[in-house]
Amino acid sequence: MRDIDIRQALHETRLAIFKRDPDTVVIDELGLCQGNARIDIAVINGRLHGFEIKSEKDTLERLPTQEKIYSKILDTVTLVTHQHHIDKASQIIPDWWGIISAGGSASDLTLEQFRPARVNQCIDPNAVVQLLWRDEALDILASFNLTKGLKSKPRSFLWKTLADQLSIVELCEVVRRTIKKRKNWRSDPPQNICADSHLP
Repeated sequence: MRDIDIRQALHETRLAIFKRDPDTVVIDELGLCQGNARIDIAVINGRLHGFEIKSEKDTLERLPTQEKIYSKILDTVTLVTHQHHIDKASQIIPDWWGIISAGGSASDLTLEQFRPARVNQCIDPNAVVQLLWRDEALDILASFNLTKGLKSKPRSFLWKTLADQLSIVELCEVVRRTIKKRKNWRSDPPQNICADSHLP
């Protein structure tokens, strides 16, 4: 059972309802924190959901670092992992992460909920705001009449201004709304929203 087998099963089953929703975007390999990590599948609607896949052939070596980054940004996270990883993974991830157990073979794969995901209570606004491209950050600042003296500032300054001026609820809402407006999410190759080509 490989990563691609679990990913395909997720898309065909649990993610199918999201992919039919015009107000939801499903993205494979979404870059977070300026590309320091990628969540395997992100679902963006009224929340930012993340699904991290650990197949039978994977190790959990990167999971502690991934956990720290994902837990700063994502509203909910579900680890989708082979059965033999569950005990060890449970000692690494926080209790609010959900777990889906992947069993069977590649041709007869089953996905069973081991525990449901709960809402993250520790979102870091300084990490969330980094999901925005520079021009998007400027547009949002303009919508709040906050661009005076900022148009020539570097993206880090724009991000900090947004994180300081908006409540966490406002910030998360406007970030989700903004990245959902990006074109061709569904048809493009895997996206890294912190790609250098979009940032000064």
